[in-house]
Amino acid sequence: MMVSNVGAAALSGVSLVDSINILIVQAFNAMATGGVIICSTCIGQRDLNRANEAARQVLLVSTALSVTVMVLGLIFRTGILSLVFGRVDADVMSAAGIYFLLTILSYPAVAIAAAAGAIFRAQANTRLPMNVAIVSNIINVAGNALLIWGAGLGVTGAALATLFSRIFSAVVLMWMLRDSKYEISIRNYLKIRPDANKIHKILAMGIPNGIENSMFQFGKLAIQSSVSTLGTVAIAAQAMTNIFENVNGVAGVGVGIGLMTIVGQCLGAGRKDEAVYYTKKMVIWGYIAILASCLFTYAIARPVTALAGMIPQSASLCIYMLGWITVVKPLLWSPSFVTAYAMRAAGDVKFSMIVATLTMWLCRVTLAVFLIRVVKIGAMGVWIGMFCDWGIRGIIFTVRFKSGRWIHKVVS
Repeated sequence: MMVSNVGAAALSGVSLVDSINILIVQAFNAMATGGVIICSTCIGQRDLNRANEAARQVLLVSTALSVTVMVLGLIFRTGILSLVFGRVDADVMSAAGIYFLLTILSYPAVAIAAAAGAIFRAQANTRLPMNVAIVSNIINVAGNALLIWGAGLGVTGAALATLFSRIFSAVVLMWMLRDSKYEISIRNYLKIRPDANKIHKILAMGIPNGIENSMFQFGKLAIQSSVSTLGTVAIAAQAMTNIFENVNGVAGVGVGIGLMTIVGQCLGAGRKDEAVYYTKKMVIWGYIAILASCLFTYAIARPVTALAGMIPQSASLCIYMLGWITVVKPLLWSPSFVTAYAMRAAGDVKFSMIVATLTMWLCRVTLAVFLIRVVKIGAMGVWIGMFCDWGIRGIIFTVRFKSGRWIHKVVS
């Protein structure tokens, strides 16, 4: 809302960069996911020494990868923007360049916070990372208000607020991990040394998930390139719709993340029947969570677009697309995503990766690009492709789940 008040070009530039940033963030989350699977399974086996060692390696890998990505991003940032988004308006590209530069600096903080938060969740401690995230987002929002409206820094202010809030999350979570009252506690960070065997196990869980998430985001970038040809009105509408769609999916993602910890601990303790039971239970809760969040998001859409100062054409298109999402997403999302979280926790990461990648590129990307560029259906083509992806993926994952072939031996 605050960035939108700076102008349509600012909102478009930030949204274009966030398409790249989400790709990077998802890759870091995937590495953290590998750690959750290993740590939660070890905790289920009551092997806390191995859980602690795995956690140390997760932090090491996440830090090393994020610093590498940050350096490469700083070197090639201009070329990346030109390659991905091509010829967009000069003012949009200028805003994107500023925002991209400053958010690249936050990558190590994002990765460290993701890894630390995942380690807490592996212990079934979701409250602590939640509380840190709440404070971090308050800092982010307050920083945006101060720097955009108070100091008049525009896109630069939005990027600085994001950078400061991410650093806060990483520092606080790393400090809290030192507390010996937790099952997993880490001290002497500088003394962590790589353990090839443990890193291999973490990467074996994390890389397929990372590829899956990366392909998902690459697909969104491919779609975004097509949307960018529709003009600033459509780009701004699609940007705001993406934000709403991300918000209305958070509750469902939370259900899936919680399920990963439970399935990992159940399988670590050898209780396969409980892993199946809780997966079925959480798929139902996924339906409920997505329905509630979609209805809430749609209810606030008009006042949000008004407060954001969106031009009427962009606001109208945004609300139209969000209306379709509100109808379709509660029907299709839960079996296509919540079930996959359980499969990853059970070690079935390759199957999930292959299916998600294929449905993404064959349904979402190909169909969306065809509808936008050939049929000329406009930005709504993005969501038609997404609906097809959700539906087909949900059917495949449901069949896989019922077959029982998704339970693998995660830790040996």
